[in-house]
Order: sequence, then C-alpha cells, then structure tokens
Amino acid sequence: MKLSPRQQIAPIYHRRIGDIVVTAVSDGTLERTHEMMLGVPADEARMHLAAACRSSFVLSINAFLIRSGGRLALIETGSGDYLGPTAGHLIANLAAAGVSPEEIDTILLTHMHPDHSAGLTNMSSGTANYRNAELVVHENEPKHWFDDAAMARGSEREKRLMFQQAREQTAPYRGRMRTFTAGEVLPGVTALPIPGHTPGHSGFLVESAGERLLIWGDVVHMPEVQVPRPDVSMVVDTDPQAAAASRRRVFDMVASERMLVTGMHLHFPGFAHVVREGGGYRLVPEAWRQSL
Repeated sequence: MKLSPRQQIAPIYHRRIGDIVVTAVSDGTLERTHEMMLGVPADEARMHLAAACRSSFVLSINAFLIRSGGRLALIETGSGDYLGPTAGHLIANLAAAGVSPEEIDTILLTHMHPDHSAGLTNMSSGTANYRNAELVVHENEPKHWFDDAAMARGSEREKRLMFQQAREQTAPYRGRMRTFTAGEVLPGVTALPIPGHTPGHSGFLVESAGERLLIWGDVVHMPEVQVPRPDVSMVVDTDPQAAAASRRRVFDMVASERMLVTGMHLHFPGFAHVVREGGGYRLVPEAWRQSL
C-alpha cells in the first residue's frame, strides 16, 4: 500500500495577460494572529475569519514570474531561510516550474521586507541566488533600509529582520541595482508607487493587448479582515495611516475599473477582483483556468 502524501505538489499557476505570461509561484505560508493588525478588536477579527470559514490567519507568500518581450523577470524572491520551515520554498518551486535562478534576468521587488527580499542571497555563503539578474526597486527602499538613523529607532526585531536583512540580502547586487520612482520597468510592466506599508512600497501593472493585471504587493496581508475593513493596518506598516489611505485608493481604482488583481498575501494563486459591497468591499477569486 502506498503511503499517503505528506506535502502538496509544487504550487504553480500560469495566467496570460495579452502576450505576457504571469506565473504565480508559492514560497509557502506563515501563520499569524490578530495581534498583527491595528485598529480592529480581536472579536471582530475572529468574526471576519469565521465568516470566511477559516480557523486561523494564514498568509500566503507568493512570487510571480513575468515572461515579456523576451525577458524573464521575477517579482519577489520569497523569504529564504529567515522565517521558518513553512516558507522559503520559492527556488524549489521554480525548479518544478522548469526555471533555474540563472535564467532570470530581472528581479523586481515591491519592497524590502524579509518575506519579499530575503531570498535574494544565500544566508550561508553570502552569494547571490540570482547571479545574472539586475535588481530593480523603488528608490525610497534602499534610502530607508540603509539609513542608520532609521535603523537605530527600530526595535531589536526590526533591526535584525528588516534593516539588517535588507542590507545583507542586497549586498551582492549593489553593482547591478536599478531604482525607479514610477513608470515602465519592463516591457508591458509599469511600477505604481503605493506608499505606506514601506516608504517605497510599489505595485506592478501588467498590460498587454487590452488586458491588465495589478500585482499590488502588500496592499493586503489579511484579506478576510482588510478587504471589508480597509482602514485596518498592520504593525509592520512604516506609516499605518498612509497604508490605509493607499489601500482605499487602490480598492477604489480596481473596483471602478473591474481590474484583475493579485498580491503577495492573497491566498494562492491569488488572482481576483475587488467589488463594492455595502459600504465596503469584497474579494472575488477568479475561477481556475485549465488552459492559457
């Protein structure tokens, strides 16, 4: 008798946007508590969770391959060895998708938190995991995370997991780092600054042949709570009020334009629409597509 399976088949999902192929690749998951959220009582947070038929706050950690104009880019690098055994599986899952790190020519980061950038570099050797890739990030990210005064104001956890991690992980890429403020960063891919979560937090708008997809980074961490309550921010937001304002602005835009979205913490594979409901919003996951 064959043993029962102990893990999932590698989570990979392709989605065509016009002539561009976007592939969602999972880095894994993290389990968190309501204490990560600001401005919502624990009972209400659990009520939203129960309404979604979920028993715990589980964050997906997603990354996205972009095949466009002969380029192969990766948005986010996952969490490497920084956040425990349930995460850090991106490189193995890329291999299951038939992609080696050496093939990737561009790394786009929405921001430099460890679940997004800690897979840039091998912690043990200090060498770049993506040795042929240019690193592309909003100019305010290195300005903030390499600021010694800002680091000194942080907690010990922030100093280690945020500031020090960002410095260590980007060190091998210093000679091939390109920064942006906004605009096209790859053929058919435009950076949209969405500040608040971090000073340079950005989304990436993918457009081709009349189709659009907004990869919105960390606009949402806890979808069960933050979609109906966009005013709820996170303890890891550098500016919680600005993060909430950005979230409302993005929700309004994508709901008005019926734009397809995905994000790093929407449940894998994460492709969805946001619709207005009552005085708030509701997330509508896109149906699975077998073919491209």
